Parts: sequence; C-alpha cells; structure tokens
Amino acid sequence: MPLFLLSYFIIYGIMNVYVLMKARAALDLSKRLTLPLLIFMSFMIIAPVIIRLAEKNDDPSLAIFLSYVGYFWLGFIFLFVSCALAIDTYRCLARIAAILLGKKVLPGHISVPMAFFIPFFTAIAVGCYGIFEAADIRTEHVVLHTNKLLPTDGQVRIVQISDVHLGLIVRESHLTRILAAVKKANPDLLVSTGDLVDGQMNDLDKLTQLFQEIQPPSGKYAVTGNHEYYAGLGHALTFTKQAGFVLIQGKTELIAEGRIILAGVDDETARYMDPYYSPDEQEILKDIPADIFTILLKHRPQFNSGSRRRPDLQLSGHTHKGQIFPFSLVTWLFFPVPTGYSVPTEGSSLYVSRGTGTWGPPIRFLAPPEVTIIDLLPIGVF
Repeated sequence: MPLFLLSYFIIYGIMNVYVLMKARAALDLSKRLTLPLLIFMSFMIIAPVIIRLAEKNDDPSLAIFLSYVGYFWLGFIFLFVSCALAIDTYRCLARIAAILLGKKVLPGHISVPMAFFIPFFTAIAVGCYGIFEAADIRTEHVVLHTNKLLPTDGQVRIVQISDVHLGLIVRESHLTRILAAVKKANPDLLVSTGDLVDGQMNDLDKLTQLFQEIQPPSGKYAVTGNHEYYAGLGHALTFTKQAGFVLIQGKTELIAEGRIILAGVDDETARYMDPYYSPDEQEILKDIPADIFTILLKHRPQFNSGSRRRPDLQLSGHTHKGQIFPFSLVTWLFFPVPTGYSVPTEGSSLYVSRGTGTWGPPIRFLAPPEVTIIDLLPIGVF
C-alpha cells in the first residue's frame, strides 16, 4: 500500500503539473492566477487521502462532496492528459519528419493554444458522456453447454455482478438499476466477484435491504476483491453478509441440488494483510470430482492454466476494461486477457466482467457497466 500511494502521488502530481504547464503556455497566465490554480491542484492530489479521513465522521456529507469534486477532477485530468499527449506526440513526429525530409509531410499545424483547448473541451465532452455511459447498465448473455449436466437437469442460470464499489458515490440509485437487471434475469444463482463495497460502510442499510429483495433458489455467493481490504475488511464482510451473500473464502459450496460445485478464493491483497494467508486455488480444487461442473470465483482475471485441476468456468472482474479509455491499454499490460468470454485452455473457460459500478470518477468511456447472465445447459438442450 505505501508503494501504491507513493506511485499515485508521483504520477498524479506529474499529470497535474503537465496540465498546469499547458494552461500557462496557452493562456499566458500571470503568477497571480497560477498560484490559486496550483493550490487547487495540490489539494486535488491529496483529496483521496482527505476523503478517507472524512469518511470516519458520522456525517458523510463532506466526504461525499469531496468525492465528487476530487474524482471528477481525476477523470478530467486523465482525459485531458491522454488527449494532450496524443497531440504533442503528433506535433513532435511532424517536426522530426520535417527536419529529416526537409519539408512538411504531416498535414495540419496545431498551435500552442489549440494544443490546450482541444484536450480541454474533449475532456469535458467525454466526461459528460461518460456519466451517462456509467449509468447505462448493459446485460451480457453467455450460453455454455456441458456434458457434466444431465438432460434432466435443465438450465442453470447464473448472474454475475462485479466491482460495484458501493460507497460514497455509487449508492442507492445505481444499485437499484443493477438489481432491476438482476431481477429481470431471474437467476438461479447470484454471484459477486469482488469489490462489492468501497470506502465508507456507514449509512448503507438501504442498500442491504435492496439486496435482500433478491433471493435466488440456489443462493447468493461472493468473494473479496482488493477494495474490501482497502475499505476495511471487517466492515466490508459485515455488509456483504447482511446483504445476504455467503462468502466463499478458500472453500467450496455444493449448489443447484448438487449439480455444480462453487469454489472461491480471497483476493491476493489478503497476503499483504495476513502474512500467513495463501489463497491457494490448486489446494481448493484438487479434491473436486472431475465429473462435477466447477465454477471458480476469483476477483482478478489470472487464469492458472498449470493447475492440476482447473475449473470448468472461472468468473472474474477487477479490470473494469480500463473504465475510461485509453486506460484499458494500461490494464492490458498487467492483465492481458480479454473482457468477456474466452477459453484460455482446453476444457476450461473464463469470463471477465467489465464491472457493474465505477471506481473513482463516476465515469465510463468505451467500457459500459454490465450485469452478466450465464446459462449452463446440458449438451443437446437448447
């Protein structure tokens, strides 16, 4: 965690300085105007830390206000810098080409003011659109056939939510839309693959009541993500249990009248909180009979293809598909697996959710939130 915070402050600080330099060059800002902007940016850099401290108050109003201001600014800065870097790269390539070839070969001259205003208005436009995309919950539908179910077993419908991040920003209105999609799907089983909660755990009674309205016949199950540990594991687990979920922490559950085995592991963040903990999925899976369909709930989309006993289906999340493009390029470097359905090895499949909520800025761009419906059917049944 200290390394993560240090990296965050350095990278976010550099991004803010870059924006400030762009603004000064384009607008010819005086020192009198630069100083207030510098103070504001400095405050925005440390805003997440202040938010965490403000969360501890009984009244979350200040923390909620700072969350909206601080995280919208984070989203704006990211979009501005992404666009501005693309423009600066183009300008640089154009100059290099002109020097090497002795003439202009790339069309279009972009002035210093335009190199600021194009990213500025692009960031605002994309940010505004991203608010609506974040609220537009999509339903993704996957149908899987298996010989591990008998024709008499019929269909088993699993609904997956992931990375909801309930807390200061993602609250009742967003959860209501999520659960409306879940209810419409009419699942036999509801699973949460981590990061159900994030941050302040107080004043979430209404949210647990909303979850309690969902009672699938085969139950509700959840595993931890990294943010359960950031938020405070005790509070996060209490909320999850009050919402009616059974936590699968390094164990298995027999569901759907014994037709399916559900296994789950805690997020690997646990090893940093407890040096004796090891989320060993191989140990969990090794004794499961090969003729029973096995589903592994694992927050991070890391598929262990070398395991002696691989799950028939692994359900994961964590990446949000980057949440705001082009951050998807960064997440791909750490988790080079596609979102959606894939078959990483013969006999096993993986589904990676784009996530159902938002972390940080309540914005999504080219990565809409999803509720996933997975229908398991015996071979020969359609």
